[in-house]
Amino acid sequence: MKASLLTTLIALLTANTAIAQPNYASDIQKERLGRGFVCLKEGDSLAFSWRFLEGEEKVPFSIYQEGKRLNEQNIWNATFFKTLAPKEKTTFLLTAIRDNREFSYELTYHPDQRDYLSIPLNKPADGMTPDGRPYTYSANDASVGDVDGDGEYELILKWDPSNSRDNSHEGYTGHVYIDCYKIPGISGKDGESASPFLWRIDLGPNIRAGAHYTQFLVYDFDGNGRAEIIMKTADGTVDGTGQAIGDANANWVMSGTINKDIDGKVSKKATNVSGRILQGPEYLTVFEGLTGRALKTVDYIPPRGDVASWGDNYGNRCDRFLAAVAYLDGKHPSAVMCRGYYTKSYLAAYDWNGTDLTLRWLFDSEKEPGYSGQGNHNLRVGDVDGDGCDEITYGSMAVDHDGTGLYTTRMGHGDAIHQLAFYPDNTHLQIWDVHENQKDGSEFRDAHTGHVIFQIKSSDDVGRGMAADIDPTNKGVEMWSSSQLGYFDVRGQLHAPNARIPANSAVWWDGDLLRELLDRNAVMKWNWNKEITETVKDFKAEGCAFNNGTKMNPCLSADIFGDWREEVVVHNRESSELRIYSTTLSTEHRFPCLMLDIPYRISVATENVGYNQPPEPGFYLGHGMKR
Repeated sequence: MKASLLTTLIALLTANTAIAQPNYASDIQKERLGRGFVCLKEGDSLAFSWRFLEGEEKVPFSIYQEGKRLNEQNIWNATFFKTLAPKEKTTFLLTAIRDNREFSYELTYHPDQRDYLSIPLNKPADGMTPDGRPYTYSANDASVGDVDGDGEYELILKWDPSNSRDNSHEGYTGHVYIDCYKIPGISGKDGESASPFLWRIDLGPNIRAGAHYTQFLVYDFDGNGRAEIIMKTADGTVDGTGQAIGDANANWVMSGTINKDIDGKVSKKATNVSGRILQGPEYLTVFEGLTGRALKTVDYIPPRGDVASWGDNYGNRCDRFLAAVAYLDGKHPSAVMCRGYYTKSYLAAYDWNGTDLTLRWLFDSEKEPGYSGQGNHNLRVGDVDGDGCDEITYGSMAVDHDGTGLYTTRMGHGDAIHQLAFYPDNTHLQIWDVHENQKDGSEFRDAHTGHVIFQIKSSDDVGRGMAADIDPTNKGVEMWSSSQLGYFDVRGQLHAPNARIPANSAVWWDGDLLRELLDRNAVMKWNWNKEITETVKDFKAEGCAFNNGTKMNPCLSADIFGDWREEVVVHNRESSELRIYSTTLSTEHRFPCLMLDIPYRISVATENVGYNQPPEPGFYLGHGMKR
């Protein structure tokens, strides 16, 4: 995405920043978002936050309490306001003057308001495997979509059984459930039912539980203003209305023994593979977001076929799935469903028009030399060549918007990848990618051509990598990985060579343009003078747990409501409640809601895919961004 093509600028006032937008069509399909007006209590203070929407450069805001104006002058320089917290229940009103009309948004305040919004959960009952092993459930990955068309997001949550397994391990797992919940506490949501639970999809006995099987996409694919959910299903999946997909009585779960083949070497000892699902039909289903009703089911492409053709005969490599949303024609979102990355890889792009689910194209890595074995545990999407259409960065390779190969670096598989604008005056999107092959380490490359700008070789399996602007003394975004101390700037120079920096996730939180680090129930800021990380004090998340083992992911982090800064969704230790934390720290910056930036919105939609990565916009957001 070349800078010469980034022609659409949003001119903001005073301390506001001009944001370069990708070269998509002017009539590109976008969500129609509401105001996202919320208030959060922190100590004796009450923090208000709301969305700044496109076309509101000259819109002033005011906040009233029971008819009394709280701000002395119009609010121009941020969509954030702080005041003393009332001691009694009261009503607040946010007003916006746009096109000589006044728009108002009402919010009810309760004295027990906290620094997060709470969603009570409908936790699934404990279960027992066929071999007599008990298991329980915990809240896991989540996504958001406007399922009812009111301009505010609902939350879609995956339930993970305690016996969920990586593909490389045998054993039974419990069923996977997908729930939908309303988010109470946003303006316009106060009068809704005390129970925010909307529906549950039971993926059934023929979908195994684990990070690599169920990649669910939540997006408004047909442009009707309401989000759908697209994901892999099987015989016995039960939709949100209680209707079964396929053969409701089929059970394709295997038990017994099979020889284990790893990288072409057959082990002498037979391995128990009870719990694997290596036979039976596979489906792809579109679900209605409002009800969870199955709208359309087709065969999953590609099918597993001969399991051994993927590189082993016990289902590890054939059941590695990824998924993404991409604007392949520059106007409409498509669902890209993917299979395989250790050996051969297939990417199937589908279009949903509200009635039919049609295949746009199918990419087969075996038909293009050098493209097999290049996939990561995640992927990125964006217009990397400036043609107004999205490409899919699939680890060490990229697929063009038309389903043909764009480039391959042949560096192979990795765990983490970041694709964004790395400095204010850059001419392309770039990529920071890390590799498992104990050879290529980490590399910074051009997202269009695959040209390597610099590389940090390593004999380690590099399992984590992060890219974020954490140091204002350097130009642009910094990069680091779990196999190194310190971090690199965009020129490849090493800084803080004795420091170990968390590499799990990141979040915009404290109000300046730098990004904070999100890891182990904490938001942390890098102190570039002392060369240490320090906890941001207003984020507590007491009694909560993060997900996915050492990866320590939240259920979701994204700009869900309020101003441009991001929310963090976590569950309490009992998984009886979801908490959506939002910052109560002041900011002087006003940007349009990040979800209106297509690359950012797409990366939120794929955040739950594989090994979670933080969402990233298609423009440079950081210290020194152009004003």
